[in-house]
Amino acid sequence: MNDFPKNFLWGGAVAAHQIEGGWNVDGKGLSIGDVMTNGGNGIARQITKGVEDQYYYPNHEAIDFYHRYREDILLLKELGLKVFRTSIHWSRIFPLGDEQEPNEQGLQFYDDLFDALLENGIEPVITLSHFEMPYHLAETYGGFKDKRVIEFFAHYAETVMHRYKDKVTYWMTFNEINNQADGQHDLHTWTNSGILFEDNETESEKEAIIFQASINELIASAKAVQLGKIINPDFQIGCMMAYVPIYPYSSKPEDQMAALKVMQRRFFYSDIHVRGTVPAYAKKRWLQKGINIDLSAEEEKILQQGTVDFIGFSYYMSGTTTTIETVDGQPISDFEHSKMLTNPYVASSDWGWQIDPVGLRYTLNIVYERYGLPLFIVENGFGAYDDVHEEIIQDNYRIDYLAAHIIQMKLAIVEDGVDVLGYTTWGIIDIVSFGSGEMDKRYGMIYVDKDNQGHGTLKRKKKASFHWYQKVIATNGEDI
Repeated sequence: MNDFPKNFLWGGAVAAHQIEGGWNVDGKGLSIGDVMTNGGNGIARQITKGVEDQYYYPNHEAIDFYHRYREDILLLKELGLKVFRTSIHWSRIFPLGDEQEPNEQGLQFYDDLFDALLENGIEPVITLSHFEMPYHLAETYGGFKDKRVIEFFAHYAETVMHRYKDKVTYWMTFNEINNQADGQHDLHTWTNSGILFEDNETESEKEAIIFQASINELIASAKAVQLGKIINPDFQIGCMMAYVPIYPYSSKPEDQMAALKVMQRRFFYSDIHVRGTVPAYAKKRWLQKGINIDLSAEEEKILQQGTVDFIGFSYYMSGTTTTIETVDGQPISDFEHSKMLTNPYVASSDWGWQIDPVGLRYTLNIVYERYGLPLFIVENGFGAYDDVHEEIIQDNYRIDYLAAHIIQMKLAIVEDGVDVLGYTTWGIIDIVSFGSGEMDKRYGMIYVDKDNQGHGTLKRKKKASFHWYQKVIATNGEDI
């Protein structure tokens, strides 16, 4: 098997709100991540109205990267990372989100962070919005339900792209923008678009709100692409999707149609990011559901002119769907009599995420065939309970998971001809879990001494997977 490309971008990924801490220092404003309480395995995080004293908010301190990034970067350098994906915390730059003038202390922090990365031979890969909208925009405007937020985001994007035009080449606009496609899940609509639904809103009304907010977000993304290309034509600006391939449960033709319709719901976002037009299947659904989308001719032109250069995406799991009446599952509305269910052919993690390395190769092929753009796997990782009492945490289960996925990625590149820019494992260092707010759901190759209740020294130490990934990078994927 041939080598990975010589310039392949091996790296690690995090998000500002899950790693930085420093939630109320140096002029930073409250963000939507700052009002999410801790949860647990199977226990939902709560979203509170502002910060309330009786709750624990794990993102407030996170792992204190804000004050410890220099020592962490030395570990990342030892690991051999070529790139480090993180985000700019929007509310550090514009504390409320609707100001004209940015917070200089926030801007300076990222100057210092990016300089430290570059000095250690690590290139920053930056997401503009990774679930970090200023809380004021959600509370006052209803998030991306309000078209005024498009301009606030564009102003923020222009500000940081101009500031870091000589330090950052790879940008992505909205993290996992298509998570909200799953419907009326408060955590996803809140973190994607700053939206909380009212108790009296119907499922149809919620769907209409999600579509309108999504269109507004996509316009904001296109504006950011246009502005970025003016600031630095050499910028590579991508979208960031959550790809979860859905298989038909059986060879029954209706199962294949059900799988196709579920995938359209998730492809809607990248179809617009890449092609610049609203797909016909979405227009037809809007018509059938009586959904009226506010999208002007001028905004349609912005979508057409602000298409992306590459597709960044996360991959963790796959799913399956069926229309067979005798098979149990969770009903969905994408296709008549369809439902989602567990795939009996693949294993699951302790959090019920189905482990499917071949699904990554499948996804790379399907997405590359659909769009023909370079792909960048910017999240792939294994959340697990680690035995933190070991001198060196022997996380062979994490190594096995990552190795199996890297092998499938390699097959997609070498055997299938897919253009893959790079691979950044999610949570390269232990961070606060987005979905559950836990620390015990660990993804990292670097352990951080902190538990679900916020107790611990925050001391860092290398796991067995650290040494394994160090070898993978050093051999450019030959020794897996």
